[in-house]
Amino acid sequence: MRKKRTKTVNLALQGGGAHGAFAWGVMDRFLEDGRIEIEGISATSAGTLNAIAYGWGAMRGGPEGAREALEDLWREVSRAGALYSPVRQLPLDRSWPGAMAFSGLTFGLFSAWTRLLSPYQFNPLDFNPLREMLRNCIDFEELVRCDCVDLFVSATNVRTGQVRVFRNEEITPEVVLASACLPDLFQAVEIDGEHYWDGGYMGNPSLFPLFYYTRSRDIIIVHINPIERDEIPRTAMDIENRLNEITFNASLLKELRAIAFVVKLLEEKWIRDEYREKLKHVLIHSVRADEALKDLGVATKFVSNWEFLTDLRDRGRETAGRWLAENFDCLGQRSSIDVRTAYLQRGSDRPLTRTT
Repeated sequence: MRKKRTKTVNLALQGGGAHGAFAWGVMDRFLEDGRIEIEGISATSAGTLNAIAYGWGAMRGGPEGAREALEDLWREVSRAGALYSPVRQLPLDRSWPGAMAFSGLTFGLFSAWTRLLSPYQFNPLDFNPLREMLRNCIDFEELVRCDCVDLFVSATNVRTGQVRVFRNEEITPEVVLASACLPDLFQAVEIDGEHYWDGGYMGNPSLFPLFYYTRSRDIIIVHINPIERDEIPRTAMDIENRLNEITFNASLLKELRAIAFVVKLLEEKWIRDEYREKLKHVLIHSVRADEALKDLGVATKFVSNWEFLTDLRDRGRETAGRWLAENFDCLGQRSSIDVRTAYLQRGSDRPLTRTT
């Protein structure tokens, strides 16, 4: 049998609660395909769960081990959610796929509660079901010795407002909890005397570690939060949903603007030859969730029943399958998207008009 031609890439995995199961599906399809080798993964929040599950599974059993570890992880998410999730998917939600109005009712009640009380008040013992779930899925003493993939996990330093990126040998359960710490739900996580919240505020995910610490030029961004919505939100729930998406896309879009600027300098030869070799010409690729997740909102990021999670997985697999068919040949050759037109507002690069 002829061996498949493989290409080495980096993955950038966004956070987004239960919607991280979409990225699970993308990774599962890539691993099943067998033509993509993953050198590094930069991740935040739910993306971090996928990243560590991949690393833990791959170091024990290669691609198939990674697929099994990812499924085991999301089964644990479902079990934990059945016991502890504040948002419940009601029967009508299940008979009407994609509906979120009824889940939104329980989410709205819980959201109002968190505006009245902080987690230091309603959760003084700092109980986090994710802590037990991680113990059931991952052996962190083994994970820190993982050498089959470079892991980069982002968390936001509460005091400085800066992102901190943790690497393989630093990853502990507390680091994962910090990366996924929503401050209205959980107390800030203390690591080495500093306190951290969800990494999505300052790096969702952080791309720069993939420039500095990996060899592959290809970065595939797996989106969880739709970047564009055609309709203007008018209900309270729709406004909260869109605000959540914009907030957790902001840091990524800023990094992409910087990438677009450097690429423009390289392509238009604005940099002297003696300096060009010091800059990495990054190739950007994107698995977008705008279409696949357009019927879902912020409330469903807290829905974790197995039927819903596997539906998200299947959406991710389908999206990844189309992406492979259309873009695999671009890997190692060129970006499969134009960052300026795909992510940055049209006309935003025009020079500002000087006023006198």
